[in-house]
Amino acid sequence: QVQLVESGGGLVQAGGSLRLSCAASRNILSIKSMAWYRQAPGKQRELVATFTSNGITDYAGSVKGRFTISRDIAKNTVYLQMNSLKPEDTAVYYCNANNVQGYGSRDYWGQGTQVTVSS
Repeated sequence: QVQLVESGGGLVQAGGSLRLSCAASRNILSIKSMAWYRQAPGKQRELVATFTSNGITDYAGSVKGRFTISRDIAKNTVYLQMNSLKPEDTAVYYCNANNVQGYGSRDYWGQGTQVTVSS
C-alpha cells in the first residue's frame, strides 16, 4: 500500500512557475516508479513526467524543457517543478505510484491538486 499526498497547486500567470510536491507513505526507492499525470476538463488523464526507482526520468513532449521531476529520498517526496507555464497546462495534477504486486503491478493515486494558468 502507498498513500500519496500532493500539495503546491494554485493560480499563476502565464510564464510563471509552480512546484508541486507528492509525499509518499513509504520509502520511494521501494516503489517501481513515481509519476505526475494531469487531467484537463473534458480530456483524458495524460502522463506528464516519470521517475523510476533507479533514477531514470522521462517527460511528455509538451512539457520537456519546462518541467522537471525530482525527488528527496530522505523525505519520501517527489516534486514537479513547472516553469514557463502556459494556459494549456491548466489541469488537475495527480501523483502516481506504480508498484509491483504479485505477477503484475498496481497504481496508487493522490487526491489531485489544481493548477490554473491565466493568460
